[in-house]
Amino acid sequence: MATIIPTMRYKDAKAAIKWLSQAFGFEEHLVVPGENDTIAHAQLKLGQAMIMLGSEKEDDYGKLLKTPAALNGINTQSPYIIVEKIDEHYQKAVAARAEIVLDIKDEDYGGRAYTCRDPEGHIWNFGSYNPWTESS
Repeated sequence: MATIIPTMRYKDAKAAIKWLSQAFGFEEHLVVPGENDTIAHAQLKLGQAMIMLGSEKEDDYGKLLKTPAALNGINTQSPYIIVEKIDEHYQKAVAARAEIVLDIKDEDYGGRAYTCRDPEGHIWNFGSYNPWTESS
């Protein structure tokens, strides 16, 4: 068995946790406070999906991973998260002022999807297309 859990760093991880919960419906699974009002490590879940995040810092791992702000807004990867009620999810993200970069639409390969940017510039893809249940 293999499970992929995206990890990311935020300048203000505490605010990110609150926003990701409000905008996307993530729930706190584990949050470990760090020094100086930072987050050492957090695990957020959405259904069976999980992400991990922490505050930006210059430790051994932090030297390998930068925030989009540190890369002039560029992302080098972005998660695709399957949600059943994609139109409701989209409306919730819009209400939380997610920056919609690719509006919701029906995809040629099936399902509906949209892409947005969170307040710190991370790109998120949400869609109803589930490659695990689609026949090849």
